[in-house]
Amino acid sequence: MAAEVILDVRDLRAYYRILKGDVKAVDGVSFQVRRGEIVGIAGESGCGKSTLAHTLMLRKPPLTHISGQALFLGRDIMAMGREEFRQLRLRKISIIPQYALDALSPTKKLGEFVADLVREHGIPADRAFWAKVEERLRFVNLDPKVLDQYPIELSGGMKQRAIMVVSTILNPELIIADEITSALDVSSQRFAASLLVQLRDEGIIGSAIFITHDLAILYQIADSLLIMYGGHIVEAGPVDTIVHEPRHPYTQALLNSLPKVGVQVKDQRLEGIKGTPPELLEIGPGCRFRERCPYRTERCEQTPVTEAITPEHTIACWHHREIGGERVG
Repeated sequence: MAAEVILDVRDLRAYYRILKGDVKAVDGVSFQVRRGEIVGIAGESGCGKSTLAHTLMLRKPPLTHISGQALFLGRDIMAMGREEFRQLRLRKISIIPQYALDALSPTKKLGEFVADLVREHGIPADRAFWAKVEERLRFVNLDPKVLDQYPIELSGGMKQRAIMVVSTILNPELIIADEITSALDVSSQRFAASLLVQLRDEGIIGSAIFITHDLAILYQIADSLLIMYGGHIVEAGPVDTIVHEPRHPYTQALLNSLPKVGVQVKDQRLEGIKGTPPELLEIGPGCRFRERCPYRTERCEQTPVTEAITPEHTIACWHHREIGGERVG
């Protein structure tokens, strides 16, 4: 029996409303997250990954929800008022922001920051709460003494782990991790990614959305993978299927730009993706990858429909049958 769907995003559209027009950063996105699942979202910078996270969690102007639903535990968070959604944040749904290392106030010790945050959400910072905080800090290999330290006294990896503790302290059903490894060294990246899996396995969090440009990290921790390009999800499915049997030209190009284990540069040069991502300001119809795609035809001037190759593997490309599922990794 399939696990319960805890987040069901349906044809979601969120644009940046600026003086020149609408930047269509999230434009008709649909996907699901099931209980216990880690869903990876990958794509180049500017593809809409972080905007999707902000749409689900923050929606600060000029980002504007245009249409579509995001049913979280059966309730549409897009239709909630600010106060109603505040009751869910941190308790049921939480985020580790993209610039987590800058989220801590430089003038406050970590303990003061935590106390202010939970009080803002109506949670008493009592003895039982601090005992839980100290237990969680030890879980991520941090000495509880960090609560009495300023952020400047902590390394980047320590600050990242501290933010992960704060974001998950109330055991949310869903955590959105937005580019949490981008500012870390390689060893800290691996630790942060594996820590997310541990939090899920220990029941501290229910499910996770892990947003990154790094497919190699997602392959190690994600159960399913969404590939975003130009505000659309162009391919989605189980992580093994997407990595080993990609059917969208953009997915294939992303994977071909990554180094292969055991393959030296002298034997196989990495291939960059030619061209640049599309300008999303008032963008019209058509496949948004067409200007960079080797399979382009006149039909690509029409927006492709999303088709199911299998019940779990979907793709938005007019030519996926011709391309086939050649292995690239």
